[in-house]
Amino acid sequence: MIRIHACRKAYRGRDGQPGVLVLDGLDLEVEKGEFVVVLGPSGCGKTTLLRIVAGLTRWDSGEVLVNGRPVTGPSPDCGVVFQDFALLPWATVADNVAFGLELRGVGRRERLETAERLIETVGLKGFSDHYPRELSGGMQQRVGLARALSIDPANLLLDEPFGSVDALTRRLLQEDLLRLHFETRKTVLLVTHSVDEAVRLGDRIVLLSPRPARVVEVVDTALPRPRPAHLGTNSRFASLKEHLWDRIRTMPGIRAWGEAALDGHHADG
Repeated sequence: MIRIHACRKAYRGRDGQPGVLVLDGLDLEVEKGEFVVVLGPSGCGKTTLLRIVAGLTRWDSGEVLVNGRPVTGPSPDCGVVFQDFALLPWATVADNVAFGLELRGVGRRERLETAERLIETVGLKGFSDHYPRELSGGMQQRVGLARALSIDPANLLLDEPFGSVDALTRRLLQEDLLRLHFETRKTVLLVTHSVDEAVRLGDRIVLLSPRPARVVEVVDTALPRPRPAHLGTNSRFASLKEHLWDRIRTMPGIRAWGEAALDGHHADG
């Protein structure tokens, strides 16, 4: 469960330059077991918002609660998956997955048993002794997801986790994430600039404005779970994408959204 109320964040300017207001009184709630997607243009403050929830970035004013407790720093309540994988290059897949458990003082045998189970869960059985350099981008991201799950967090925070992989791998990873969410019922907060991804994954979509980020609209997707593999024939899926794109194109400065939004709008169904 995540609660954000009137959250404001600005970065100070350097060498006499004016500061940058990133979040401007933002409100957001994610209920237990819910999958919420924050959709917004690059640079609007999505990653900053996620880092605030994860306890990695301090905000200026407002209230941020995770599982009813104020956020004061990184917490085992939250597992984080980054876009750039952030794996330890010198460690094996098993040791990468078990890293969070090692930091918590869990014995090697127990943490490697947990790692092996999660490695199989994310479809990497047989790769425990491989190193990140020996894996494809999609495989590396599966390792990152397994690592986030290793501490059994109540909440999963995902920062454009599939932005660094090709379109086919992205779709497969989306299906993996949907399956894991359905099986574990963890609370998920994911940020993206892809309209297609937002509708494909979320229970609700929180649409943000260009910087400084404000909530423009919250959309209930009302799509079934488990999600069917082929949503392209679902009229609700298509109408949601059209609706979101209509809202996006009327935003001031929306040309800064770039090609990613167009790709998300016209992505295969």
